[in-house]
Amino acid sequence: DVQLQASGGGLVQAGGSLRLSCTASGFTFTNYAIGWFRQAPGKEREGVSCISSGDGSTYYEDSVKGRFTISRDNATNTVFLQMDSLKPEDTAVYYCAVDPNKLGCPYQYLWTEYLYDGWGQGTQVTVSS
Repeated sequence: DVQLQASGGGLVQAGGSLRLSCTASGFTFTNYAIGWFRQAPGKEREGVSCISSGDGSTYYEDSVKGRFTISRDNATNTVFLQMDSLKPEDTAVYYCAVDPNKLGCPYQYLWTEYLYDGWGQGTQVTVSS
């Protein structure tokens, strides 16, 4: 059973930092790309970042480039999202999910909830101004 669980969210002031963790189980973690997504109230879920399997190449949505850093630890089946210089518009529930069809990270238009799997409950990130 494919499962991914995000954690580490919280309330932080603008300009602050948070580190999210995503623990995975039920599949061979090293073989798959993992994506971070977020959903703000009243908005669709959107892809934020993606890390490839293999060489661990990283990709970011434009609004978080230079502020967020994605990484993975294959020994513990964990993906991290370090979020710095947080802004109120980063407020959302953050989720992680696996790319089961091995479509790959480079194609950002494929970062959709319809093509990724293993959605857990997500973790709330709230950035106050």
